[in-house]
Amino acid sequence: MNVKEITQELIQKSDPGIAETSARFFKTGPGEYGEGDQFRGIRVPVLRKLARNFRKTPLGEVEKLLRSQYHEDRLLALFLLINHYSAADETGKKNIYNLYLNNTRYINNWDLVDSSAGQIVGMFLRDKDRTKLYELADSPDLWERRISIMATFPYIRENDFQDTLKISKKLLTDGHDLIHKGVGWMLRETGNRNMETEEEFLMKHSREMPRVMLRYAIEKFPEEKRQFYLNRM
Repeated sequence: MNVKEITQELIQKSDPGIAETSARFFKTGPGEYGEGDQFRGIRVPVLRKLARNFRKTPLGEVEKLLRSQYHEDRLLALFLLINHYSAADETGKKNIYNLYLNNTRYINNWDLVDSSAGQIVGMFLRDKDRTKLYELADSPDLWERRISIMATFPYIRENDFQDTLKISKKLLTDGHDLIHKGVGWMLRETGNRNMETEEEFLMKHSREMPRVMLRYAIEKFPEEKRQFYLNRM
């Protein structure tokens, strides 16, 4: 498949009503985080099925699709990249990792980041130096900062919390609520694996954490413990 053929398939599956709802949900109005993004109106399960059907699409065509003006095209491209990554040898994985980081300007909403950062950036750096995560955490770009924390999800699943905690600390004073939510989510996932580790972090930093970040981090705590941390602020 090439981009032209894929685009024709996407056009056929478009729904203006869904597109209008998606544009509101992903905050595409003036001054909002998704300002100017365009939608075709295609549900995620449909895109995942297309990714399976188009899994042999060449990487060059996938990169073209990733640079589309349409949100769903970019999400489909990321699903295709994940499929390519899982089947690639080490050289192929490195190429996909580099392609991803060279195109972060198009990975420009929370769903695009959350569905791909761990599977590509996190997995590639799993057995390597992870300095790049800290560079992304210092980026002026909102989505690169979100990539930095979301890429640590695979490590949490392996009970490796070090990078999640260090990056969470770096992002404590970030000004955007999408970073607050992402960090809080990864802290919550840390707690799901090791409550002592999460609480040690919270005892040190909960007073300086943005309210949204804290609420996400303690969402699954017993009510008494939730109130303890909320009242420490």
